[in-house]
Amino acid sequence: MSSASLENILRKYDGSPHNLLQILREVQEAEGWISPERVAELEQALAMPRSKIVGAASFYSFLHLEPVGHYRILFSDNITDRMLGNQALMEQLCNLLWVEPGKVSEDGLVSVTTTSCTGMCDQGPALLVNGRAITRVDAARIEALAERVRNQVPLAEWPAEWFQVDDNVRRRDILLDSQFEPGSALRALHARVETQGVQASNPRSWREGLPRGLVGPATMLDEVKHANLRGRGGAGFTTALKWEACRNAPLAPGQDRIVVCNADEGEPGTFKDRVLLTSHADMVFEGMTLAAYAVGARRGFLYLRGEYRYLLEHLEGVLARRRRDHLLGHNILGIPGADFDIRIHVGFGAYVCGEESALIESLEGKRGTPRNRPPFPVTNGYLDQPTIVNNVETFAATSLIALHGGEWYRNIGTAQSAGSKILSVSGDCERPGIYEFPFGVTVAEVLEACGARDTQAVQVSGPSGFTIAAHEFERKICFEDIPTAGAFMVFDKRRDMFEVARNFVHFFAHESCGFCTPCRVGTSLLRNLMDKLHNGQGSPYDFQEIERLNHILQAMSHCGLGHSACNPVLDTIEKFRPAYEARMVHRDFTPAFDLDRALSQARQMTGRDDEMAHFGTEHGDAR
Repeated sequence: MSSASLENILRKYDGSPHNLLQILREVQEAEGWISPERVAELEQALAMPRSKIVGAASFYSFLHLEPVGHYRILFSDNITDRMLGNQALMEQLCNLLWVEPGKVSEDGLVSVTTTSCTGMCDQGPALLVNGRAITRVDAARIEALAERVRNQVPLAEWPAEWFQVDDNVRRRDILLDSQFEPGSALRALHARVETQGVQASNPRSWREGLPRGLVGPATMLDEVKHANLRGRGGAGFTTALKWEACRNAPLAPGQDRIVVCNADEGEPGTFKDRVLLTSHADMVFEGMTLAAYAVGARRGFLYLRGEYRYLLEHLEGVLARRRRDHLLGHNILGIPGADFDIRIHVGFGAYVCGEESALIESLEGKRGTPRNRPPFPVTNGYLDQPTIVNNVETFAATSLIALHGGEWYRNIGTAQSAGSKILSVSGDCERPGIYEFPFGVTVAEVLEACGARDTQAVQVSGPSGFTIAAHEFERKICFEDIPTAGAFMVFDKRRDMFEVARNFVHFFAHESCGFCTPCRVGTSLLRNLMDKLHNGQGSPYDFQEIERLNHILQAMSHCGLGHSACNPVLDTIEKFRPAYEARMVHRDFTPAFDLDRALSQARQMTGRDDEMAHFGTEHGDAR
């Protein structure tokens, strides 16, 4: 990379330390990694200590401070990909390329390892090659891929169908079936204010003597409040209350209010945001614009998960078109007070950045460590400015509310859960993909729609959510019963629910940000306990340890990752206890370290498996 190229990148991002991570991303995309020389140049250009640059970059698994393979291949390793045979495929590729998993080949050509989830659960097994997703991987495709890597064929010349990512929309409702026209929601809201004497769905005191410039924003807030819109990220916080708190937060001189769209859907089994951003980006961006109008914001960010980097050019194109059509920028559609623009921030494979305060830290160019709260982002968010953070689906729903009114929206769904919910369905079913239902749909109805047979369990809302057993399939998807961010993973009776929970525990241990000791150590201990059970060394003592760890993680973890890490284990112990009891092979405590097992690799290397090559009473004492 030339000095001029680096200067262009710095200029693109205003030479601001707050844009450090995007600068590092573009440097890496140009050179393959972030070299010490580039770090030194950025240290000077950004007037930042080297420790901060290295510290931020080292936090994210998709940023590399050491050389990686010219082809960096990451296999998706969530439970649904494992069910589809990803481990055998990865072993096949490593054998074909003569490379060890997790290492770079001796010639620097290729590295092969895993990532937690690629957001392609409906069309797996999936992998990423230099950030580009390849779906529906099988043995034949692995063989062809290895040949192209060996021959150093550029990715641009690989078969286009390998990179095909389908929406797989199986059922549409009010949102996905909407023939949304860009600008229609903004125009509908403005028309309602102008032609109906600012008559909102639920008239309030703001109608009396409110300055004209605030009538439109107040109308939007009122419609969202009357619609009873709740956040679609899983927690279900009332959207209007969040917006109102941001609107009413005081501004220091030079400050703005900020709108952030959280598109970092890192929860395994969730891929609805991928579809919304692919085929309904205008509805999402318009919802952000409406939210900005309501709270008085002029700046916004879309935080796009790193696995969806391939959508960046498409989304930038949508934003450019909206600017040309006066749907972004200054004086949007001539509506007083409507001044707003959006910048896209690409993430780097850190699950914890789905938590809103960690996401804001990342937006500021830092490590994605969750903040202490209070203060909350609505008063002290991005660069200490009032900030609202909402989910992709929440902003899309905002556009529908502005278009059709809060009363219309409120009449769909249930009493406490208005509107529809998009579910990402994967696992053991005939038709994995995207399903949109009004809130209140039962688990059984979703299973019937997706063609699931002989189902023993459903994991709703990903590893941090709920394990639903067969006797609970009449429960409903809604905030009153089973709230969800959208993941719906199906497991039939062939599956070992202990192994499902073990995969989830490994996910939490891998994704812990390491900030707080209870989570950093606790998730590792929990992983080790599950591995101990898997290795046949379990005893009742281990159940007690799992319970103890749960209390510690719940009481002392800094954020929700630690709080929910034990959920899949406790749920499966309660509902699928035989899967655990089958691993209780010892009545008394047994240590996790097994010397005979540790020597297995040495036996393999020496070609010995006789009695004297083993250690322990079962095979004879090797003393």
